[in-house]
Parts: sequence; structure tokens; C-alpha cells
Amino acid sequence: MTRTSGDYKQGFERTRRSRTAARRFRATVEYDGTEFAGFQVQPGVRTVQGELEAALARLSGGARQPVDGAGRTDAGVHAEGQIVAFDYDGPLSAESLTTALNGNLPKDVSIRDLRPVPKGFHPRFAARYREYRYRIWNGPPSPLRERTAYRVRASLDVEAMTRAAEVFVGRHDFRAFGGTDPQPVRTVHRMRVHRVGDQITIDVRADAFLRGMVRRIVAALIAVGDGRIAEADVRAALERPEPAFRGAAAPARGLTLRRVALGRRTRETANDNDNGDNQGNNEE
Repeated sequence: MTRTSGDYKQGFERTRRSRTAARRFRATVEYDGTEFAGFQVQPGVRTVQGELEAALARLSGGARQPVDGAGRTDAGVHAEGQIVAFDYDGPLSAESLTTALNGNLPKDVSIRDLRPVPKGFHPRFAARYREYRYRIWNGPPSPLRERTAYRVRASLDVEAMTRAAEVFVGRHDFRAFGGTDPQPVRTVHRMRVHRVGDQITIDVRADAFLRGMVRRIVAALIAVGDGRIAEADVRAALERPEPAFRGAAAPARGLTLRRVALGRRTRETANDNDNGDNQGNNEE
């Protein structure tokens, strides 16, 4: 049957609408932060967000779309469970888009669990809590661990570190352990210090974090573990506004964003009272 000009016009309109009706997706992102200047796009340096946006642009005819993250990890920090969201107006299914994006991303970034979400979804506002893990290697030199753990030569007292970690649990003003922030109050839900052989892990779960907060907490716990300070010193430092222990922070390479638990709210339901959480996501 011969197609009329009206048929072609209707087909063109259907194709055009399918290309311009952008769909919203979320995905879990894993990255080795060693060679990145952090998650957030910055001019002149390599970032995770920049690589994700560049890969997405290559699949969208060159059009750059913003990629929103649940947290802005700092330079050198890794992630196993960063959550991002973005709009995509192409024809690929979620499965095909996952394959295509991973094919366009560098080896130190990958995505998984890509799925459609409502238009208003933003992972930063939807996050219920975030969980970081800090890895300490308390053994002999180990080149394979250099990128993801901090080697501490002194033998560490994990029991003393565990007791000191409890000081941070609860709702506190964390300005002594974080960067400058107009809303420094955060709620730490859980802290766990655990040793397996020569590896010590410190897990921290909170509603949000100040910039550098986990690495400053870890530095204090290491100082407790090697006997330089006591639990009482940590408690006193948390109660003062000035930087704790001269702002000492553990190296970024030991820190990994392990998980972002979703299910709180979307951008439409966020209100002015969210300002503290929003700013708190200028994280590790």
C-alpha cells in the first residue's frame, strides 16, 4: 500500500515527539576516585560528573544533560553506591542505555541498576541516609591496597577506637569535624569499627555529612587507637566550635561511599527546612 504525504508527516511527528519527550532515569555508580578531582563538575579538571555527562552527551547527539548526584564526594574519594539521576530523550531501553553508557565511560567509572523514575526525582533530596566506609591497612606494605586504604604502621587498639566512635552517634553540631557550613548539625545513626586480620574498617551512617567530616572523625579515631589522645579528648573536641585536633583528616584514598538509601522525598516535596541537608551534601 502506498503511503501518502500525510502518513509520512504523522510518522515524523511521532518520531519527533519520542525524541523530545525526555525520560528520567536513576542509576548506581561505582568509581575509583584516585584520578578524579571529586564528583562535581569543575572547570579544567577531571570529575566523575563530567565523565558521566560527556558519555550521556555522546548518546544524545551532543546535547549536554546535567547529571545529579546524591552526594558530592571529594577528590580521591571512591564510591560503590553513589546514586545519580538524569534526563534522556533517546530511544534506548534502560538495559541498552546501561550498556551504551558503560561503553562510553572510562575504566574507572561504571553504572548499574539503571531504571526509570518520576520526573521530579532528585537523589540528593530523596536520600534517607548515606553510608561511608574508611579502610585502614594496619599491616606490612601492600601495593595492591594503596589506592583504597590508608596504611597505619602503629598497632591500633580497636576496642578503644570503638568506644571513642560512640561519642559521635546521635544528633550533634559537627562544626569541629567539618568544613564551614551554616547548618552544621547532623545525625549519625551508626558507627562501627571492625578488624579482620590487618584490615580495619570504620563504617559511618548518617542523614548527611559536612565536607571532610568522615575523614576528620577517622583521624581522631586513629589517634585514639595509637594512644595519642583519649576518648575524653574526642568528646571535649566535639563540644567546641573550633577545628578538632588542628583540623587533622585521614587521606581521601581510604574513603568509599558505600550506599545511599533512598525513599525520603522528591524536589517537589522539599521545603525551606531542607536547607541544612542540601548543603550537607557538599560531602566527603
